Amino acid sequence: MNTKLLQTITHTFPLPRIQTGTPLGNSYLGLLVWGQDKILNLTIGCDALWDHRGGMSWRPEITLENLAAALQAQDMPRIRALFARDASADGNDRKPSLFPVGRLILRLRTDDRLLACEHDLASGLLTVTYGQGDRVTGHVEIRLAMTRHELFACRFSRPGDFARRLIPSYELSRNSGDPEILGSSKVDPTTARRHAEHQFDYDFDLAKLGIVAPEAGADYFIQPLPADPAYGVRLCQDGDCLFGQFARGEASQLSQEFREPLHDWTWEDFTNDDTAWWQDYWRAVPTVTLPNPELQEIYCLGLYKFGAMTAPSGVPAGLQGPWLEDNQMPPWSADYHFNINVEMCYWPALRAGHPENLRHLFDMVWSWRDKLRANAKTFVGIEDGYLLPHAVDDRGTFMGGFWTGCIDHCCATWLAQMMKEYCDYTGDTDYLREVVFELMKGVMNVHLKMLSREADGSLCHPIGVSPEYRGSSLDAWGKNASFQLAGIHRLATDLIDTARTLNEPVAQEWLDIQEKLPQAALVKNEQGQEEIGLWDGLLLEESHRHHSHLAAIVPFGTIDPLSPAWDDIVDRTLERWVVKGMGLWTGWCVPWASMINTRVHNGRMAETMLELWKRCFTNIGGGSLHDADCKGFTYFSHIRQEVMQIDGSQGAVAAVQDMLLYAREGVIYLGAGIPENWEHASFTDMPAPGGLRVTAEFARDKRVTVLTITATRDAVFAIRLPDEETDRQISLKAGDIWTLKR
Repeated sequence: MNTKLLQTITHTFPLPRIQTGTPLGNSYLGLLVWGQDKILNLTIGCDALWDHRGGMSWRPEITLENLAAALQAQDMPRIRALFARDASADGNDRKPSLFPVGRLILRLRTDDRLLACEHDLASGLLTVTYGQGDRVTGHVEIRLAMTRHELFACRFSRPGDFARRLIPSYELSRNSGDPEILGSSKVDPTTARRHAEHQFDYDFDLAKLGIVAPEAGADYFIQPLPADPAYGVRLCQDGDCLFGQFARGEASQLSQEFREPLHDWTWEDFTNDDTAWWQDYWRAVPTVTLPNPELQEIYCLGLYKFGAMTAPSGVPAGLQGPWLEDNQMPPWSADYHFNINVEMCYWPALRAGHPENLRHLFDMVWSWRDKLRANAKTFVGIEDGYLLPHAVDDRGTFMGGFWTGCIDHCCATWLAQMMKEYCDYTGDTDYLREVVFELMKGVMNVHLKMLSREADGSLCHPIGVSPEYRGSSLDAWGKNASFQLAGIHRLATDLIDTARTLNEPVAQEWLDIQEKLPQAALVKNEQGQEEIGLWDGLLLEESHRHHSHLAAIVPFGTIDPLSPAWDDIVDRTLERWVVKGMGLWTGWCVPWASMINTRVHNGRMAETMLELWKRCFTNIGGGSLHDADCKGFTYFSHIRQEVMQIDGSQGAVAAVQDMLLYAREGVIYLGAGIPENWEHASFTDMPAPGGLRVTAEFARDKRVTVLTITATRDAVFAIRLPDEETDRQISLKAGDIWTLKR
């Protein structure tokens, strides 16, 4: 990427809450830099710091047969018992969760006030300025090491201007009015009672969760955990620099380690490390130039966050990446949600030129294969299946308590699709053969056990869910859920393609799915015309955040929404979707809606959705939010404490990429989501399936003026230009370059 196009992102103080902080991250440790007046805070988080207590094991009674019987009998107590979390020794109903670390408070001793955070995306350097009025009198530079994951550093232009205080999360969670401790986002009791069903089921006080007080000194603390290694943070002042270290281990080991010198790194080492890492990262990212500055920032800032939370040497990103609150347990455990959120976090990877950033996610899931195989054996009685529940920790332990998420088998299907796409982009046939094909087959084997045959020989899916629709109530399921059908078709198509690529047999069951399983639940509306429903007999009833019934359009791409067979059906379906409105939407679903509009070539709405996301679902510090930051757009606004989820920001990046280039069934679509009134847009060297690299320039009315396609390996494909109605068929050898200028 041309780093001259990368903005320095500036946020002015006050940044009064934790999640308004400017983020630094290395896919292990995260810093959020925030504060107001004289108080500068560095919230420290780690997305490998788990409290592994609790969760649900797949017990012998959790079978498809038992679930079906309970649903038919409308026996909710039985369903709750089936999917209840395992009983803990102290009788508490727990689930695993990422755990907060602590906070470094830097308090100005002078009459100055904090002015601004200036974040250089090209190098990762964060500079905090302070002064009086508009006059800057000093600054603090902050870096997080990209290759020494446990280290961070601050350099002060005037070291004597600040006093410091290191506070563990244990103390922050118990704060009772300390004026230096800012950032609580608790809602008032009246609001909490009014929206009680949407409050989080944990206490802010960590002591009530069985956490004991840490060992602490002026510049360190060590926090024991009940069932996991302890963690600690220590500081060391060296001239104008303050160095920090996060560490894990037994408490006694950390106590000994913290008596030894911190390390031999200097500020220059941090600078060289960060600069080199970010230069390498941005070098692979396609340069994108857009006339809309809001979308340009979405792309650049979003891809900075992507690099900071998915670096291959770190740990996979969950709901919040490494940017966790320091004064509470994180919402939804900040876990791995596989019913869209994890996938959305990683959507930008391939077209951003960083397929390697996917591998630690795939490797983590593959390391759970024995557990996933055992889940499948218990649930559907097969030895050769893989079953992945929707919400798990880093060991694949299910959070429990949500039966619809437990049986949403398209969680595994969605991940399998991403793994197949990884191989399509990279050409890694060894990985395709040794891991991906095996996983895909195992996931399909579970689907096959969940299908049934009708009297006419067709296939159906008797018990399916549409993610989060109707929650976990007794009526939150139906026959032929469109989300499940689309995922099964995607997997069948990918299996057939993979088998042929690897010269492996094509199973008849996969072919039967293509021929005999409906592609979606088609339901007649009030006028007797077909629309895509949630499942058989059910059209969209209300505004809903999970556009799962539209998954055949995107992400699974199993139908062409503009084809004669689907055009009218999709048009009617989207009309209902629009009429039901956005009043119950949350942050991550808005970029998905942009992508849906791109797939029907509605560029103006694809752009507008992203503008809405940025204005409503980011806060004053650019934080990506689950609930809206402003009232009037959706019910989910200011009904509970501020909830940051990083998935929305990455979905927004992917939506920008989609506007410029997406692929479906061997066809590359260029500029489908570009608004007709854009005078110019371009991208350079964007990866596409088949090892292709694409460069394009667009003029008004989406007209392609320059197009260059470079093949890194032999490729046969089709391309659709936005101002043409038919595909161009192209065949290239490795090293060939195909060009078009007009």
